[in-house]
Amino acid sequence: MAEKLFSPEEKQKLVAAIQAAELLTSGEIQIHIESHCKGEVLDRAAEVFETLKIYQTKDRNGVLFYLAIEDHKFAILGDAGINAVVAPDFWEKCKNIMAGHFREGRFTQGLMEGIQQAGEQLSTHFPYDSATDKNELSDDISFG
Repeated sequence: MAEKLFSPEEKQKLVAAIQAAELLTSGEIQIHIESHCKGEVLDRAAEVFETLKIYQTKDRNGVLFYLAIEDHKFAILGDAGINAVVAPDFWEKCKNIMAGHFREGRFTQGLMEGIQQAGEQLSTHFPYDSATDKNELSDDISFG
């Protein structure tokens, strides 16, 4: 079910949104989608964060967008580096914007807006440096 939520074109749009955001920052953004969330959504997102090794970015500035489609749950997790510099309510505000789109069935648009917001914050605090930056994590959507 999770892999069928997005058409091939929508998947391309999401990957392109990640790539566009990452052109402006040393930060890394990943999307992981599952059908069901095992346990609490933040706990499961933390497990996925670790499994995908998002914590291994040089500046600890990775962000995970986690969705459990069948359970209607999602979470955004930022690593220690980005969490130390964004406003305390940033992720909650981002999540609320995305939830508005999700309630209307606009999952691609909701994720793209969340990615854009995360990318803006990452570029502000972790600007792209062509001399040292490299793509540390895959831009592809992962499925559980």
